[in-house]
Amino acid sequence: MIVGVPKEIKTEEYRVSMTPAGVKELIKRGHKVIVQEGAGLGAGFKDEDYKGVGAEIVKTLEEVYDKAELIVKVKEPQPEEYKLLHEGHILFTYLHLAADENLTRALMERKIVGIAYETVETDDGYLPLLAPMSEIAGKMAPQEGAKYLEKPQGGLGVLLGGVPGVPPAKVVVIGAGTVGMNATMVAAGMGADVTLMDINVERLRRAEEIIPANVKTLFSTDYTIREAVKNADLVIGAVLITGAKAPKILTRDILREMKEGAVLVDVSIDQGGISEFSRPTTHKDPVFVAEGVVHYCVANMPGAVPRTSTFALTNSTLKYVIKLADMGWKDAVRSDKSLARGVNLVKGFITHKAVAEAFGLDYHPVEEFI
Repeated sequence: MIVGVPKEIKTEEYRVSMTPAGVKELIKRGHKVIVQEGAGLGAGFKDEDYKGVGAEIVKTLEEVYDKAELIVKVKEPQPEEYKLLHEGHILFTYLHLAADENLTRALMERKIVGIAYETVETDDGYLPLLAPMSEIAGKMAPQEGAKYLEKPQGGLGVLLGGVPGVPPAKVVVIGAGTVGMNATMVAAGMGADVTLMDINVERLRRAEEIIPANVKTLFSTDYTIREAVKNADLVIGAVLITGAKAPKILTRDILREMKEGAVLVDVSIDQGGISEFSRPTTHKDPVFVAEGVVHYCVANMPGAVPRTSTFALTNSTLKYVIKLADMGWKDAVRSDKSLARGVNLVKGFITHKAVAEAFGLDYHPVEEFI
């Protein structure tokens, strides 16, 4: 199969979908890999690194899409890429369709097979391709929150860890999944007073076994969330419903009760965000203020640490890329239920129930097409 690795064109996105080592594994198995010139530079990989393992380097985005059958990306296609996609393409990337109706409809029109990293799911509910980026975003969230709590950045002017005689910042993490647990551990390590919230008591029970003494757990309800964030200096949104739009937990009324200059780092923004006002921002222009609360809503947080992120992503995606290239998408999906759950689009039809429900579209199980 011909596999294409385009350069990411989303604003301030420096990751690349495959390392040279990953490319070498595909070529070793008899596949051809086309890499766009400069695709890996942001992550520290030169064109020569890819050439050295046997990849073909092409100059333009158009050449990648024109020649490749399987397109492996990091982020969802940008509007200028829509026209380059066509029936017969297999697109394997983070899609987050439930947060973007325009993207969803554009990809339906192109009649591609769209497989989303974030909905590849094992039988026990684990998300193997979302997990590495969730770990990175979770670890970054307290760092970014600490930065924007500084007064020159528009925040309260609170030091996350405090100092002797002065209490630390109060941090509320909403969601005890991969993002939430990583955010909790880093915030606690920085000395903050952390509250970890979730609607799953069993998840909170497991968290209690490993969290440090400066973290407490709290069951999430509208009332407990309102009371917790009212006193918070930093809130980290870490809610995920696989494939679906994130619930708007922080309404206008709740935000109005929060401290002026408090910070929300909304890691859930890829799925629409947990604040009524959340909208995607970029590393170039990461924050805005709504109801006095500083909103950090960067939709590709791991893109700021592209070398770490690219290695972590390739480590997780490679086995699925190999399976798609070796077997073709239909046989690959028949052989792997986890991968089958990743299929969001097939030739103009939505094959993920949560995406269909988000926009009132018809849902067609992937089994109809294989």
